[in-house]
Amino acid sequence: MSQRSSEIANGSSGPGSPDSSSTGSSSTGSGSTGATSADPGNGEAAPASTRPTPANAIGEERILDAAYELLLAIGMRRMTMADIARHAEVSRATLYRRWPNVQAVVAALMTREWTTALVSAFQPDSVDGRSRLVEGVVEVVAKTRTHPLMRKIIELDPEFLTPYLLERRGSSTVAHLALVKAGIEAGQADGSIRDGDPDWLSRQIILVSLASAVSGPVLAEPKEYPELDEELRVMLTRYLTP
Repeated sequence: MSQRSSEIANGSSGPGSPDSSSTGSSSTGSGSTGATSADPGNGEAAPASTRPTPANAIGEERILDAAYELLLAIGMRRMTMADIARHAEVSRATLYRRWPNVQAVVAALMTREWTTALVSAFQPDSVDGRSRLVEGVVEVVAKTRTHPLMRKIIELDPEFLTPYLLERRGSSTVAHLALVKAGIEAGQADGSIRDGDPDWLSRQIILVSLASAVSGPVLAEPKEYPELDEELRVMLTRYLTP
């Protein structure tokens, strides 16, 4: 665990939340104007670094980065919206304007992480559509299986994943399906993938891939993960070959 994560786990996650900070004003003598954050006392505006950041100027990435660090340090169950706001150095009002609860923040965080993995995995340098799709899927599965965020959730808060596995599609699954479907259509166009409804082919690929990513660690040791990946590669290749 990093020094920063250790500080978080020990309850020292950074400056107090902006919603609880004081203005720091002080009394002044008779006739004195007194310095404020807007007027330092010399008639000039305060430096930009001392002014509060407008809520609409606070990037979503900053908040999600803070949630990521907290989740790895203390787990989702112990994490509160106040913790996230404090660690991101934003007000709770700003946080609640974007997400209603911790679960929604973590869902957005997972979508970001898996979308990043998808974008980096499907590169246009393969010999054909089938190879590009198969290698991309295998790479995403391998990354998901060992991703620190996924491992921490499975270790401490596995019930968070239950709705996405048994009840409904999350935004990450929707994105995966769309990308796999596009890959199938490209492979069918160049003749490297067999005929079939791209919607159903993509769903079957997601089902197999999800099982390998989530349940793979139950059936294999980390040193055996390359064998899991190779078997998935063979399975997908044979499934898609005309």
